[in-house]
Amino acid sequence: MKLDEIEAFVAVVRSASLSQAAAGLDLTQPAVTRRIQNFEEALGVELLDRNTKPLRTTPMGRAVYDQCRAILSEMEALRQLVNDGAPLAGVLRLGVAQTVADIAMLDALQMLRQAHPELQARVTTGWGAPLLQKVEDGELDAAVALLPANRTLPEALAGESLGSLKLAIVAKKGLLKRRAHTLAECQAHGWVLNPDGCGFRAGLQHALAAQGHSLKLNLETLGTELQLGLVADGVGLGLVPQPLVAASAWADALDIVQVSDFKPEIAVWVVRSRAIGKMESALAVLAQSVASSFKAVRVARAA
Repeated sequence: MKLDEIEAFVAVVRSASLSQAAAGLDLTQPAVTRRIQNFEEALGVELLDRNTKPLRTTPMGRAVYDQCRAILSEMEALRQLVNDGAPLAGVLRLGVAQTVADIAMLDALQMLRQAHPELQARVTTGWGAPLLQKVEDGELDAAVALLPANRTLPEALAGESLGSLKLAIVAKKGLLKRRAHTLAECQAHGWVLNPDGCGFRAGLQHALAAQGHSLKLNLETLGTELQLGLVADGVGLGLVPQPLVAASAWADALDIVQVSDFKPEIAVWVVRSRAIGKMESALAVLAQSVASSFKAVRVARAA
């Protein structure tokens, strides 16, 4: 068996597609197919169930895939060890929660370019749990995500909390009296929220369920600024990070609602593969910058 056969097999399993794997490896589809077949012949087992769409591994194929990921991680660590004296270069594949990107990533990426000018950052956005899964699967090197402070990470990942972020319930200006409200009272007006999968929405649903209520969703859409505009138009209440309310173009048309029985807060995490190797130094630069940005937000809010 050869390393390029292992790489082809891992690429096919990750993408669940021969054509996508071929494009990612800059090969033809027949070339990828041959490598997979050679790998199966060398092992003497069938690794892919070719009767399913998308492609899936056989039970043995899944076990082989996990081992192959470990092999490729060790090979990458070996390459980085050999190149230890060289400037950090290549691509850092980074997943970022959209809220983190809005608040902190511009400064963080600028600091990264200054510290490692030959390193290219490739940034994608997404929800916390899917980003962690992509790091675990080797599709990303690291992620900066919004997760519960007590989140337990999978064994293959390492991470740390960079600080907390308070969320605010917002309403159209003048819609609610200026007093403390209960979550049930807020629920009566309905919500404008991110699609299912968002940690903010999940926390709200959990709190409502604990009180015997189901989420009343008036509208779901991506994008904090769009949500705030809809809230300002009276479509429903919103749940967004406090710093983004003050910075919004809709700030003067919104009220932050004081809620007596719901104090939402979420932690900013940086999570990485344990086999990240030399990229650890680049990630440290990013983490320091993100932590500083969120600290500045908390200080400004307190003032």
